[in-house]
Amino acid sequence: MKNLIKNFLIFFTVFLLIAAVFSLVSGGGAKSAAVGLDTLVSQINNQQVDKISISGNDIQVTLKQGGNEIVKKEAGDTFSQIVKNYSVDPAKLSGIKIEVKENQGLDFWLAAVLPFLIPFLLISVFIYFMLRSVQGANSKAMMFGQSQAKEIGREFKDKVTFRDVAGVKEAKEELKEVVEFLRNPQKFSEVGARTPRGVLLLGSPGTGKTLLARAVAGEAGVPFFSISGSEFVEMFVGVGASRVRDLFRRAKKSAPCIIFVDEIDAVGRRRGAGLGGSHDEREQTLNQILVEMDGFEPNTNVIVIAATNRPDVLDPALLRPGRFDRRVILDEPDLADREAILKIHAKKKPLGKEVSLKRVAERTPGFTGADLANLLNEAAILAAMKNKKIIDMEEMFESIEKVMMGPERKSRILSAKEKKITAYHEAGHAIVAHFSPNTDPVHKVSIIARGQAGGYTLKLPLEDKHMYTKTEYVEEIAVLLAGYIAEQEIFGEVTTGATSDLRRATSLARKLITDYGMSENLGPRTFGEKEEMIFLGREIHEQRDYSEKVAEQIDKEISNFIDRAVHQAKGLVKSKQEFLEKVVVALLDKETLEKEDFEKIVGEKVKEE
Repeated sequence: MKNLIKNFLIFFTVFLLIAAVFSLVSGGGAKSAAVGLDTLVSQINNQQVDKISISGNDIQVTLKQGGNEIVKKEAGDTFSQIVKNYSVDPAKLSGIKIEVKENQGLDFWLAAVLPFLIPFLLISVFIYFMLRSVQGANSKAMMFGQSQAKEIGREFKDKVTFRDVAGVKEAKEELKEVVEFLRNPQKFSEVGARTPRGVLLLGSPGTGKTLLARAVAGEAGVPFFSISGSEFVEMFVGVGASRVRDLFRRAKKSAPCIIFVDEIDAVGRRRGAGLGGSHDEREQTLNQILVEMDGFEPNTNVIVIAATNRPDVLDPALLRPGRFDRRVILDEPDLADREAILKIHAKKKPLGKEVSLKRVAERTPGFTGADLANLLNEAAILAAMKNKKIIDMEEMFESIEKVMMGPERKSRILSAKEKKITAYHEAGHAIVAHFSPNTDPVHKVSIIARGQAGGYTLKLPLEDKHMYTKTEYVEEIAVLLAGYIAEQEIFGEVTTGATSDLRRATSLARKLITDYGMSENLGPRTFGEKEEMIFLGREIHEQRDYSEKVAEQIDKEISNFIDRAVHQAKGLVKSKQEFLEKVVVALLDKETLEKEDFEKIVGEKVKEE
């Protein structure tokens, strides 16, 4: 319907343009006044006429005093007959220039052909647009099964290389072999080495899987076909498999090249667990991918790079040698990597002289590359909102907390009582964290609401850690419960502000027993096997591998860990109450305490040797 309306409007516009041109051609020239034959005869008798031009049925009259007139005569009548019929004296005509024009050239052809040509042209144009719209619909129907992959050619302007990817050193070393395969495949074939068919990039969201795949294409200088796993699957059976065939057909024409499939778990999930059985469209698409990757064409020089953060749900046939030969793991960046990533993303941003990217990296443990890029962008936005031309550390630190917990909610006004309770709650967290020897140092304490939190205590590690002890976990639970204990000790009752802390403390205590095997009574084993329903894509229940009696013991052990942490937190809150009161006073006055201000009150943190 939309194409029909569009074609009609185009047809109507063309018709108006042709009509305007024809009107302009046929009605061109100076305008003349129309008069009758009796007026012309009178003017001839009075010798007012200088020239007469006869063209068809029109008599053009030029007067001696200036001006033009036009006189219409009957078809078939000649000018001499008209003069004779009106008894004009021949002597009066002797001084008049009389010219007879015949239709010829352009005027003749326009007058003769246009009445027939214009309708023919308009009908032809209308039929052409109608046929084109029908062909367009047919071509779109035929293209439904074609791949929607975006191709980045060899000469792409914004080419990404390994220099643009910071960190992930081991991943880049692994992928350099793939680059060399693409650059010089003959070098490997001479010694009997087979080109790797697939590389699986595994990592948390934001660790740079897509960027690294583009860097491989940029380093190798080969075409790069990018597509998402979800773009294969449609509601019509066979479309996904058709798109896979078309994608590999295009890639083979451009070989050597790279096919990058983002979020391959959308189409590569384990077969046989879906709702559709053997006729499931997703399974047919996966079958076609398996055949294309390791079918009857072993040497196509097409390397498939896929990315996912859910390797546990992939079909085993995808992961066998000959399909995804390499598995490259992208970890979250450590301190040095975070600093390198910040340097790359800060290239086009005007930073102040006092800005230290190392300090920013120290305050961002657990941040991925995407988080760090977002951090710098938020800092630039904050600087622009303050009408500043450079980005200072103030904007950097503000953006860190904004990315971690959300923006400040200064509009959330607390009553004096609620503000006092919040101050004691956060001071409790800070005091227990500071005087517990195995916890991270406190960098900031605030009672300004941010995100969903009414206040917050920011602890940051001195170095990146990957392993934790039981003692460290118990102290961490004590820090989580410290706000609850401080409220109870000072006010005699607790508020709902500790809800999130209690939930996190209980969850951590359960993990110590069921996942980490740190229970003294239950021993070194795990409890429960978590199963996932593939078609829902999320964990929906835990299969118990223990009895109800053991479940009761797990609950008791959770309570034991919580009680132990409560006892530790309560002891520190009571013994350090003097410091607690000073921190509360400072918070009520300034609302926010940085590390330096906090340590002026409580002293420097002493770590256990």
